[in-house]
Amino acid sequence: MAKQYDLVIIGAGPGGYTAAIQAADFGMKVAVIEEKDLGGVCVNRGCIPTKALLYASHIFSLMQSSDEFGIFTDQISFDYGKMQRYKEKAVKTYRDEICQMFQDKKIDFIRGKGILRRDRTVEVHNSEGKEYYQGTYVLLATGAKAYIPNIPGTDLPGVVTSDQILHGKEWNYNRVMIVGGGVIGVEMATIFHNLCSQVTVIERNDHLLGPMDRQVALELEEDLKKQGINIYCSVSQVSIEREESLTCRFLTRDGQEISQKIGVVLIATGRKPDVSGLFGEDVHMEMKKGRLVVDGGFQTSEKGVYAIGDLIANIQLAHVAAAQGTFVVENLLKKEHSIKLEVVPNGMFVSLPIVPSCIYTTPEIATVGITEETARAYGMKVRVGHYSMNENGKSIITRTDGGFIRLVFEAYSNTIVGAQMICPRATDMIGEMATAIANGLTAVQLSLAMRAHPTYSEGIKAAIDDAMRD
Repeated sequence: MAKQYDLVIIGAGPGGYTAAIQAADFGMKVAVIEEKDLGGVCVNRGCIPTKALLYASHIFSLMQSSDEFGIFTDQISFDYGKMQRYKEKAVKTYRDEICQMFQDKKIDFIRGKGILRRDRTVEVHNSEGKEYYQGTYVLLATGAKAYIPNIPGTDLPGVVTSDQILHGKEWNYNRVMIVGGGVIGVEMATIFHNLCSQVTVIERNDHLLGPMDRQVALELEEDLKKQGINIYCSVSQVSIEREESLTCRFLTRDGQEISQKIGVVLIATGRKPDVSGLFGEDVHMEMKKGRLVVDGGFQTSEKGVYAIGDLIANIQLAHVAAAQGTFVVENLLKKEHSIKLEVVPNGMFVSLPIVPSCIYTTPEIATVGITEETARAYGMKVRVGHYSMNENGKSIITRTDGGFIRLVFEAYSNTIVGAQMICPRATDMIGEMATAIANGLTAVQLSLAMRAHPTYSEGIKAAIDDAMRD
């Protein structure tokens, strides 16, 4: 006999646990099924551990140049095992907070492999055998897993994904080749470079960060090269071999064949929806290009079954999944929506102009809304304000050269429609721009608030002034 719930959720990542908490707040009886740990990939093997290692490695990097600030040390070293323990403590603290909320809100957390069966029933396999749970509604939120491209040699020892690196205890990353110049690739490159590794990043596209604003991507590429990271874009014919050591071979854009001996090869070519073992033989889901097909309310082809996050979205972001989870619960209970989501042609269900994207490199990158290039492609007339952070007082104090803030305004109303930042604290400052876009603020309205001096955020006012100068 299946245990009965108002909502059964498979997957305990940001989409799943956010939906569970929201549903419990509305009085629903909720069960969350997760094969691994509460928090999903983001908390345990993604966002939180990566950012913890980025922070720790950044401190070590700063110490190497501390003499610039009149601070001298005889010897600087790091303990990678202790860095990992610090990271694990951060992960546990975050996960424990979610656990406590589950307990407080009486959400049942069930550990095991969840398999969707007909009639909104979930079969759970765990150490105790099989159990069955039936929901008035079922929400699928199993996220994504690492995508391994068809490159010869990816199965060799020493070829790893970010999951393996984030759980490594021993330091053996003196020479690292990163295959893939997306978000995971450039953040991992930053960690290893901060810890004095020789780092090479290869990318098949003509610039890093794929769909990111081209000028932002090129600025980051130049910054990474100045730091000593080797970057190759437009590469082809990649292969990995092991003789006495790992060797990676590839062709550059000008046809030059490069061969490098490497200690570790990190495959960072993105992630794909994780539907492995998710459906029983009595369930037949409509899918397209590896993603579940959903309607405007996130309902799948199976009535009463919903899907969110990386299972359906082209943009794989924790905050997108969380917003979608909230939307589904509010929709089921006919509550007023706290966030606006819209259907767009590529099947991505979220109002794109207000989704910030953040990359925690040095310097940080953050964008929201549309770029000048996109606006002009759609025939929109825009005003663009650009401010070089070399002129910013806080940047001068902290010796952080380079970077910029660019703001895009609709030309007639002067309403802000986009922002791109590459500078320290960009990932924090982008929230102001997302709020401004969501509320349709104009350049004048954005200028009403005084920004403290000296701060990085003064660059926002300078970019507004530059846009309105004509």
